[in-house]
Amino acid sequence: MELSFQQKMEIYELGYTVLRNAVPRIMVDQALRAINHSLGEGLPKEEIQILRSRSYCQELTRTPVATDLINKTPVLEMAESAVGKGNMQSKVGGVQIALRFPSMTDAPPKLGCHLDGMYSPHNGVPKDGKFHNFTMLAVVLLSKVDRPYAGNFTVWPRTHRIFEEYFREHGPESLLNEGMPKIDYPEPVMLEGEPGDVVLTHYQVAHTAAPNLSPHVRYAVITRLNHVRRTDGGNYGDVMTDIWLEWDGIRAILPEQVARKPELVLHP
Repeated sequence: MELSFQQKMEIYELGYTVLRNAVPRIMVDQALRAINHSLGEGLPKEEIQILRSRSYCQELTRTPVATDLINKTPVLEMAESAVGKGNMQSKVGGVQIALRFPSMTDAPPKLGCHLDGMYSPHNGVPKDGKFHNFTMLAVVLLSKVDRPYAGNFTVWPRTHRIFEEYFREHGPESLLNEGMPKIDYPEPVMLEGEPGDVVLTHYQVAHTAAPNLSPHVRYAVITRLNHVRRTDGGNYGDVMTDIWLEWDGIRAILPEQVARKPELVLHP
């Protein structure tokens, strides 16, 4: 199964696309059962920050009940169609179990975005002077998200293309040295969906998890997908200045003259 032309164009233009009902409900329910059983055993309060940044239910992250959500559904094949047949690493070995518990905050705070693969004190990324980027992010919804500020996976559309121009001018290493680009960001989109929906995003799309002001836990499984050429631990700066380098399936539908460069506005 392949992404449609429209879905590929959404990745090109916006940096992401949503695969509706990509994971069967029975697999969603099996994953939820395993996660909730794990949560029922208790969470060590002193490790909450690490669990939030890395993964809850860490004993499940490499088990079939979690990895099969990608490996044994059309998700991997559809993702591969964007990078070219045979170009995607064949199986997901582990996932992140990403939960967003309800907050007691009354007013929604201003959203801040990030790119993955950057060191922080709790996320497990090594502090080695590298940006541990990847090709594509896949987010599997395991619970209904039907309103804003419900723990939504949130994207800043078109930032993959804006950042490409920024990194061409300032160098990929600026992400390490200066943090997120100081630009005028587009308005974020808090994505809504049903259990079994999957969001595929280009690595270089700014994103976050929105605060959860709903009464329900937001359940999701997240994995990072990689092109077969990636055989070590990151620092592929070339893809940050040529964002379609690993995306043959996107290049194939775009005549060279179609590509448009977004306007970049820098803060003083």
